[in-house]
Amino acid sequence: MVFSGIVEGTGKIITVSKLENLTKISIKTPQKFSDGIKIGASVCVDGVCLTVSSISDDVLSFDIIMETLNVTTFKNIKKKDVVNLERSMRLGDEIGGHLLSGHISTTVQISNIENPENNHIITFKLDPETLRYIFPKGYVALNGVSLTVGEVEKSNNSFNVYLIPETLRLTNLSNKSIGDKINLEIETQTKNMVDTMLQINKELIHG
Repeated sequence: MVFSGIVEGTGKIITVSKLENLTKISIKTPQKFSDGIKIGASVCVDGVCLTVSSISDDVLSFDIIMETLNVTTFKNIKKKDVVNLERSMRLGDEIGGHLLSGHISTTVQISNIENPENNHIITFKLDPETLRYIFPKGYVALNGVSLTVGEVEKSNNSFNVYLIPETLRLTNLSNKSIGDKINLEIETQTKNMVDTMLQINKELIHG
């Protein structure tokens, strides 16, 4: 399934059931969000592609497996958490952001938040191996939100994004604080390009 990174709204976690290597969650979705959604459909929840396991009016339930728990923020999910929601794209839909798979690369931590007049700037810290895929004016997805990278500071392994009021209104990024973890998906074409160049350089060095 493919997503655009244009969040349709936020939902609230109403139940969390943690089993051995599996977590079950139920989400109260915005009005009409679940219209037309069927069991087995894919929904992007905080940037993670999840499969609907049951439906009850405007409440959708999902099973989160161990691999997903290990690489996302869902290992610490709890009741009343607010999550970003996007339904999978259909043929002919406009791509407003950039194509996302819903497969999270890693989590990043908020290291700073600035609020100059009419702006909201969030800075993230991450490992240098992942930072090599992030470039100024490139694309990333943070909790499923397609965003353009602002500045990248390789000296302290950080990058920032500038959020417009509409993004703050529609997503849960407005509720985040310093120290919070966010799901990050690297843009696929950028990752493939960087990996290809690294492989070429490696082959040239080693003959």
